[in-house]
Amino acid sequence: MVTTLSKPSLFLHEITVRKTGDLSLFKFSDRLQDRMELLLDKKKADELALEEIAELEAIGELDRIFTHMNAMLIAQNANP
Repeated sequence: MVTTLSKPSLFLHEITVRKTGDLSLFKFSDRLQDRMELLLDKKKADELALEEIAELEAIGELDRIFTHMNAMLIAQNANP
């Protein structure tokens, strides 16, 4: 069995900063967001290839990091 490893840093070019109200938050590009949703749909249907599993894990790791960072930015803005 061959294990495919996909690094979250491979998707750095797919990261944007978008203004939301008074805050600038980290977001996925529309293309990366669409790709993540497609992979999640394939996962639900149990149709992911091995390389897609690694890709989804890498995107998921970035999603967790940005969710945490955006939460910190929101909390900082709420308590100046």
